[in-house]
Amino acid sequence: MNTQNQPHSGAWVAFSYAQVALALGMTIGGVLFLPLDVWIKGYMLMGVAMLLSSAINITKTIRDVQEASRLVNKIEDAKTEQLLMRMDRNAA
Repeated sequence: MNTQNQPHSGAWVAFSYAQVALALGMTIGGVLFLPLDVWIKGYMLMGVAMLLSSAINITKTIRDVQEASRLVNKIEDAKTEQLLMRMDRNAA
C-alpha cells in the first residue's frame, strides 16, 4: 500500500486564501450596501459568519475521518502482514 501525498504548491495555497478573502469581502460589501435596516444587515452578516465557520468545520471533519480510516487500514495491513509472516515461518 503506497499512499504518497503531494503537498500543494505555495501559489495554490495563496490563491485559495485570496479566493476566500475576496468572496467574503464581496459578500460583506454587498450586504452593507443593501438598502436595509442595520439590524437586518447584522443578521445577514451573522449568517455569513456562521456559514463560513460551518464550511471550515465540515472540511476539517471530513479530512480527519479520512485520515483516521487510513491509519486504521495501515494498522490492519500491518497485522495481516505479521500474521502472514508467522504462517510462512510455521509452514517452512
